[in-house]
Amino acid sequence: MTVLQRIVESTRQEVERRRAEIPEAELVRALDARGEDRPFSEALVRPRVSLIAEYKRRSPSVGPIREDVGVTEVVCDYARGGAAALSVLTEGSYFGGSLADLQQAREATDLPILRKDFIVDAYQVYESAAAGADALLLIVAALSPHDLRRLHAEALAIDLDVLVEVHDDEELEQALELDADIIGINNRNLTDMHVDLDTTFELLSDVPAGKTRVSESGYTTRAQLDELERVGVDAVLIGEALMTAPDIEVATRALSALDAAEPEL
Repeated sequence: MTVLQRIVESTRQEVERRRAEIPEAELVRALDARGEDRPFSEALVRPRVSLIAEYKRRSPSVGPIREDVGVTEVVCDYARGGAAALSVLTEGSYFGGSLADLQQAREATDLPILRKDFIVDAYQVYESAAAGADALLLIVAALSPHDLRRLHAEALAIDLDVLVEVHDDEELEQALELDADIIGINNRNLTDMHVDLDTTFELLSDVPAGKTRVSESGYTTRAQLDELERVGVDAVLIGEALMTAPDIEVATRALSALDAAEPEL
């Protein structure tokens, strides 16, 4: 069983546990109390490559990432550093995250927030909106074509933006058949966790004009982001390079082009 398969199976079990505690109908009722709209998709189409700065506590590939700072401190550094949007990893068993992290991030800044998790059930869609997410991630590799279509439609119906993540040609074809507006190309292979930056360049030419193009994983310098801008990438999602920097705000400024200096990594 691959890492992705283990995480998906763990997620399904966790969803059933949470559903027993808070019924889906209660989450649906909570949507009426949602706060202000923060359009995630609009934040990704600025004149230069937009930075989606990610908060995550740990990962299966590297273990604990940054244990000396909390959610509020990190996301405020991201906001001051010029990030266009936030990504908050809420998966608990493998990444140490929670919906509480997302809620805390929403209270701390005005930036739109992507809930980054392994969304496999409609319950999580309503849960995301009720917790304050402005967008959610759907990973093509983690879903059947039927579930991908169903969850994509559920999210759009309640005004959540959707980043549809792909890793290869076949997954990209599924995302395009879905007519997804935001396509995320992840350079990390979720089977073996290997990162190959060429993945974005290989798939990008097959993404039609009019789609918002996001590249994910493996970036550390502004020069890399400038190259992505030249080939038509709209936004980049970066987590570990920012969270492991000696000064998170300085690193964010460098990658968001608020400063000319490269981050000290």
